[in-house]
Amino acid sequence: MNPTIKISKLSKSIFSLLKILGFSSIIVTSFLACNNPAKTEESAATTDSLMVKLDSDQVANIVKRSYQYVALYNVINKFAMDESGPFCSKGWNKIYKATSLANADTRSIARPNNDTYYEIANLDLRNDAVVLEIPAFDSKFVSLETSAYDHYVGIPLSTTKGDYKKPVKVLFYTSRTKGYKIGDKVAGIDNYVEMSGDFVTAFHRLMPESNNPAKHAIILKQLNELNAVTLSQFLKKPATDSSMAQFPAYGTTDADVFGGNLLEVMQFVFNHSTFDPTDSLDNALLAAYKPLGIEPGKEYDASKAAKIDTALFRKVSLEVKAANLGIMEDPKLALQLLFQAFQPKGHIDLQTLVFQSIIGPIGQPATEALYPPVNTADGKPMNAMNDYVVRMTKTELPPAKAFWSLTLYDTKNGFFIPNKENKYSVGENAGYKLDKDGGITIYVSSEKPAGVPAENWLPTNRIDQGLSLMLRIYAPDLSKVKTWKAPKAELISKK
Repeated sequence: MNPTIKISKLSKSIFSLLKILGFSSIIVTSFLACNNPAKTEESAATTDSLMVKLDSDQVANIVKRSYQYVALYNVINKFAMDESGPFCSKGWNKIYKATSLANADTRSIARPNNDTYYEIANLDLRNDAVVLEIPAFDSKFVSLETSAYDHYVGIPLSTTKGDYKKPVKVLFYTSRTKGYKIGDKVAGIDNYVEMSGDFVTAFHRLMPESNNPAKHAIILKQLNELNAVTLSQFLKKPATDSSMAQFPAYGTTDADVFGGNLLEVMQFVFNHSTFDPTDSLDNALLAAYKPLGIEPGKEYDASKAAKIDTALFRKVSLEVKAANLGIMEDPKLALQLLFQAFQPKGHIDLQTLVFQSIIGPIGQPATEALYPPVNTADGKPMNAMNDYVVRMTKTELPPAKAFWSLTLYDTKNGFFIPNKENKYSVGENAGYKLDKDGGITIYVSSEKPAGVPAENWLPTNRIDQGLSLMLRIYAPDLSKVKTWKAPKAELISKK
């Protein structure tokens, strides 16, 4: 008898169900194995596994709906645990306190700032609420920004709202936090912030007033007063359980997760996030993963988990990344998305969530900062084989109520360009010199042109490397932004 594989009625039913759920082609290895007497014990070990084949549209849908979570899983976990990189707090419920501007060693986040100090508190809210003790910073711009793995952004405090005039204590919790009952008032707490995830970042962008030595010295002293304690510590009670979570590996890049352990990461994310049954984006995300066996409350078991084409997922994620980076070459569309970006849940669409997660995770909403790109006058991509100049008259300067800066990155990764001058931006903190008429001329070149102030030079390396210029406008005058136009980079040499 020919050992042809026969599929039982139960197998057919499952095939039909999976087809209804939207899969174009599904191979159920477990049932094939059960009906094939020639199968070995080795193949029987995969009996409970599903090999799921998705078409490109289905993969693209999952990638786009997952990007905000993958990007922030990488960023927040690196902030908390990657001691080899910058910004690391070396654990949860601790704070990384910067006393200098970021440099070319920064690799944990795309397009980092080189104009404010990062004071990053990484919080584990599973078993206890956490209190941030925040001083009255003496700076023209300070903001406290929050996000969980879902990359929805909150701004609990900001100088744009009149905050930081006095010290405050802010309590962070989730609907699952065991050591805190929602609604309870705690003596000494000024603000209460409910987060949508158990593992979150709550970090300050702090303008260090580097051009004012006296104020800068005061700010450095005030940083010593910034502190994070659990609610139990704050109340001087016995500590709650502080067991370490079993985190899936984060990736060096987002593509590493998409092409490696996506399902494991997303199962972890699902188990530590709050989903709103009335939110369309939440529902669409959960629906995309349910056929793959990834649902809130489940445990990830690699031996039983669905099998997906990880190479295809990596490929599609890189295509999505490239498409969104390309948006930066379209100033009108880029500015439109930047006006919509970095908002709370319910105030942002999927396209903008993907865009912000690729261009630069954990940015600020337009009320706090805007990030318009500076493109070339001839419309061609910038390249380090060429030199460029950016000119602004006094009336063309960015409309910032606080301050502005212009930062140079490589296009591929969004990292600073390494250089011996340790110069990555032009602005009030990193240094600049205005022209006698109040305008400014900034050079992007491999060698500093004669007579150009070092403060106004952004060094490059004479290699075939894509370049990207981004303005940051802090506390933007939104009424003036409507008519203001970002400057263009003019080609001044080609070698």
